[in-house]
Formats: sequence, structure tokens, C-alpha cells
Amino acid sequence: MSLSLLHDASILRLIQIAIQEDLGSGDITTELTVPRDATAAARFLMKEDGVICGLPLLPLVFREFSADVDIVLKVEEGARVGANTVIATVEGPAHALLGAERTALNVIQRLSGVATKTRTYVDRIAGTGATILDTRKTIPAWRRLDKYATSIGGARNHRVGLFDMVMIKDNHITACGGITEAVSAVVGELSSKPSMRVEVEARNLDDVMEILACRGVHRVMFDNFTPAAVREGVMMVDGRLETEASGGITFDNIRDYAETGVNFISVGAITHSAVALDISMKLFVPKQG
Repeated sequence: MSLSLLHDASILRLIQIAIQEDLGSGDITTELTVPRDATAAARFLMKEDGVICGLPLLPLVFREFSADVDIVLKVEEGARVGANTVIATVEGPAHALLGAERTALNVIQRLSGVATKTRTYVDRIAGTGATILDTRKTIPAWRRLDKYATSIGGARNHRVGLFDMVMIKDNHITACGGITEAVSAVVGELSSKPSMRVEVEARNLDDVMEILACRGVHRVMFDNFTPAAVREGVMMVDGRLETEASGGITFDNIRDYAETGVNFISVGAITHSAVALDISMKLFVPKQG
């Protein structure tokens, strides 16, 4: 789990943008129906089974409305929880609770959906030794949140963006004139950045052989290989580089890929096809005394 992904000013800005999108010039319904000095309490309730994710963001949402909202988390972040489980309660000014409701739900429903889908893939390959990686196929501007959710689901983060890892893909190879040419150009410029890792995409087994002959590569990606071809590629690499399978991988066939001996399997579906988990926020009358 990487809580560090949430320790970024961009997360607060994203929440503020979401609140402004929803709130606009004001919550007209609440303003007309609820006294300004009214207080309230509410429960966040799971409507289906899943992996809960996003609880650390609830304070960021509610405190944009009021510093007087008391938030109590009832389950651990990343826990598997069943339907009808109360995962958190909030208490404070009614206007704050009602104004924050949709943004808070949108955040934890989306992140819990990603974490839940990720966990199903992680469980699917349990015991094989392979590791699930996420991708950059995320909601625009939600990259850090989506990658946080995949880590909560048990996956490992691939690169966050274009800046933190060299990843030579087919279009780079075409534009540069070949694998050897692309790798040579990269290695020649990275002498001042020895910690920068280099991954190269292979489109076939001949590419794998060429990559193995290059200096300075850390990982080879088998792109759109069949499981049988991945197995052969892993044998060719023979531990000299890290190995990754990507492309054409589904929930139904991912274990076949994992059993080839490949180190990593990158899966875009855990973010781009995740369905939000059904969670509600319901007001209640708190017990007195």
C-alpha cells in the first residue's frame, strides 16, 4: 500500500474542483429546507461486498465544508467488508454533511471499485509468484487516486507517468529506427541518472533476443504474446532481466500467463474497467447521553 500517493497537493486540488463542480453557487435544496444551525449524523453503508478504499480522503472532503465534522472510521482501509456494513460515521453541521455527501461518495465508491477489481485479479494468480501491475489507463487527473486504489487492492504500481521510468515502446522503436538504436540513445543519456530504470517492449521472440544483447535494460515486456510465447521468452531471458507480460490479458486467462514464470503482469482493466462499489450515506438520529 502506498499512502504516499495521497500526500500530494494535487489530491486536495482535485477534491476542491469536484466540490465546486457539485456545489456551484450553493446547495439550494439544503439552504431552503434545513436550518443553518442544524446538526446531523450519518452512516456510510456498504450495499454490496467489496474492498473498501478511500477512507483517508473523507476528512479532506468534509473539512472543505466545516472543521467541526467528526469522522469515525469503522473499518480498516483495504478491508474486505460485506454488504450492510457501516464503514464510517460523520457528525456535525447538517449543511456540511449534505453538501459533502456526493463528493465523498463518488471518491470512495470509485476507489473501492478499483481496489475490489484489483483484489480479484491478485487472488486469481495467488501462489504463482507473479505480481499484478497497474497501468496509465486511468481517469484523467485521477492517476494518483487510481494507483493508490490498485495498491490497496494488492497490485504494485507501475510508473506513475512518463517521467519516472524509461519505457521504450513500439512507437519509440519505429521512430528511432530500431530497438538497439533506441536503447543506445537512452543509455547514453542516463549516465547522470543511474537509478532510472529502463524497460523495452518486445513484439516477438526475435525482439527479445535483440533486447538481451543491449546494455542497460532492466526489464523486457512481452507485448501481446500468447502464454506459450511468454513461457518461451521467460526461458530465453533466464533471469538476466525482469520480465513483464502485457496486452490481451483477461481475468479468464491471467493465471495461464502467471504460470509461465513471468515476474509481472500489467492489467489495464483494473482501472479502466472498474465499476464503482455501491455505498450510501444515510442520516440518522444519534443516541443522546
